[in-house]
Amino acid sequence: MFASDKGLIDRQDRLESLRKLLRWHPIVAILGPRQCGKTTLSRMIESDHYFDLENPRDLARLDEPQTALEKLQGLVVIDEIQLRPDLFPLLRCLVDQPSGARFLILGSASEELIRQGSESLAGRIGFLYLHGFDLTEIRSADIDDAWFRGGFPRAFLAESEEMASNWLDNYISTFLERDLAEFGFRIPPQTMRRFWVMLSHYHGGVVNYSELGRSMQVADKTVRRYLDLLAGTFMVRVLPPWFNNTAKRLVKSPKIYLSDSGIFHRLQLIDRFSQLQAHPKLGASWEGFVINQVIAVSGLPSTVFFFWATQAGAEVDLFWQQNGRNYAVEVKYSDAPRRTKSMSSAVEDLQLDKLWVIYPGSQAYDIDAVISVLPLEKVPSIFEPPASDSP
Repeated sequence: MFASDKGLIDRQDRLESLRKLLRWHPIVAILGPRQCGKTTLSRMIESDHYFDLENPRDLARLDEPQTALEKLQGLVVIDEIQLRPDLFPLLRCLVDQPSGARFLILGSASEELIRQGSESLAGRIGFLYLHGFDLTEIRSADIDDAWFRGGFPRAFLAESEEMASNWLDNYISTFLERDLAEFGFRIPPQTMRRFWVMLSHYHGGVVNYSELGRSMQVADKTVRRYLDLLAGTFMVRVLPPWFNNTAKRLVKSPKIYLSDSGIFHRLQLIDRFSQLQAHPKLGASWEGFVINQVIAVSGLPSTVFFFWATQAGAEVDLFWQQNGRNYAVEVKYSDAPRRTKSMSSAVEDLQLDKLWVIYPGSQAYDIDAVISVLPLEKVPSIFEPPASDSP
């Protein structure tokens, strides 16, 4: 629960999702970047035992993990689980016992990295992905703050833009200088910082591995490894292209978005919201913020989202399929978006049931039966069940 002049933010939706997963699975993992609120959320659930693997005392308690865990009952919380991937096979054995404990594990590494630790948890584990604050948790009046500062609680709730920027600068330095080493990556902090800054210039664009490699004076393979590292620690979103049956030539490389708009602005050295308004990256910043918000509030796995683009220039920023229907989002930073040739091509080629154009205005309106313009604050309504499906 977080309180400030922005109001009370208690994350009740996330808490209810966590409770459901704990009822359904003997092991639940909350995954997300450092400082996004995982520990705070876990402490809102009554637990019987708590281990923080960044605490030397708790780490010592698990020197003999089977002895320490096998007699425990109730809910056991293990924070920063990625520091001890050797625990995963043991957790499988423990939850398979008739009177075994249940486990809530928290990690700052992606599901893919955790699955490398143990594939044997399949069928026993449920995942809750936690991001920074999203549109379901903040007031409409605070959207600009969320856009400029990002969603990390301490940055969003800071008393001033200067304090938010200072916290984000420290977060970036700590991630590079400490967290990467703890995750097991041996890359010089200055090298990764340079790569991260360079990657921020591709924010909202199609990644060019060869160009990045030439700039960094490293091989394409190394660029891909660095990118996988940032994606695996929730710092970067790699959005794959969607291929459909069309005679048109399609863009086949992924698009790149930094996962937090506040970090993007710090890497771009944008110090104030007023400065952002006149910055060349304004449109890219808005696009990335909207894309990340749409995915965060959707309740769907991030793997179901794509972008679609042709070599001729037709595109939509986000495409997904749900309940047998095709949907898309186009992001526009303009006062009154209108239909474009690109939108019409997307509707036809992707056989869209609905295309939403998200913009920074306050009025929703229909362009036609398929294309609608929607303010950002209304994005959660996209994923609300139709009235006929409500109980």
